[in-house]
Amino acid sequence: MKKKMLFLLALGLFVLGGCGKVSDKDIIKDFSKKVDNSDSYYIEGVMDIVNNEDIYTYDVKVSYAKKDNYKVELVNTINNHQQVILRNSDGVYVVTPRINKSFKFQSDWPYNNSQVYLLGPILEDINNDEERLFEEVSDGYKVTVSANYPNNPKLVKQEILFDKDSNIKKVTVIDKDGNEQITMKFNKVDLNSKFNDNYFDLKEIIDVKEENIDNNSNNDKDINDNNTDNGNKENSETKTTSSIEDVIYPMYLPVNTYLTNSEKVNKDNGERLILTFDGDNPFMLIEETLSYEEEHLIVPTYGELELMASTVAIVNDNSVNWIDNNMEYYVVSDKLSKSELLEIARSISVLPVSK
Repeated sequence: MKKKMLFLLALGLFVLGGCGKVSDKDIIKDFSKKVDNSDSYYIEGVMDIVNNEDIYTYDVKVSYAKKDNYKVELVNTINNHQQVILRNSDGVYVVTPRINKSFKFQSDWPYNNSQVYLLGPILEDINNDEERLFEEVSDGYKVTVSANYPNNPKLVKQEILFDKDSNIKKVTVIDKDGNEQITMKFNKVDLNSKFNDNYFDLKEIIDVKEENIDNNSNNDKDINDNNTDNGNKENSETKTTSSIEDVIYPMYLPVNTYLTNSEKVNKDNGERLILTFDGDNPFMLIEETLSYEEEHLIVPTYGELELMASTVAIVNDNSVNWIDNNMEYYVVSDKLSKSELLEIARSISVLPVSK
């Protein structure tokens, strides 16, 4: 009788423990409710991107409001290079305040691939993976799902960490060899942010007039970093690079491809370097100096956004274009695929970084 009572007691404890166990459906349901019920949000965090043996760190600020309004501010902590990805009813912009220039294009961003700093795409990746893995960890829960990076097939998985209250804390993107490649740590998530009516206008970033001309000094950009009207100012450095001091070569070359010509030409207020690579997989690498635009320059562009280690690139069928450390770069080929062009572009490192 005593053994029977002990058995029943143990069984009861097991049942009670089982009833209290948290499942992935519970966490996802709670997280989904938070995201779906939020008309706008504001995020602050730190993102690390691994490129070969180097680690690039960004301070990240994200603002979102329904009807597809996004503002993502990325500041490279190595050189304070700032870029802003802006989406509003007019289209998608990649803005570089330091040189008073932006690229404008029609794009499906941010819905065309995984995004480690945007809540909607993260939730979509979780819901789309029916084979997701769930486990309880020391300080919360971890959900592992597939990653969607069409132009970088090496990135295959995402580990998403939640605390005990289903608040997102960290996203880690892992390659096919199990190495961490991108990490986004969420330091602040405000799901009840309020923004001014013109908060997502381009002119709020670069103070551009409607005819895209502003003759006034743009050294101080009025960029709100939260949901208040305190008018915090960030000083965007006005720099001009007039000459190419060092030639930057790609560390990766396709098979049977080699440098055949290097030509430097003068342009207005600067220089352009054209490196020609021939062989089985020919391409050109163009490097040119940049100067601050006295009148804000908006460049209509065709392509997709791609987050590289040190910057945001624009990718189309035969080229990759990006701005980094006051220089503009192009990798151009009518033979290589987008992923091959990006592999070359990612191998071009222009900054000393931490390891």
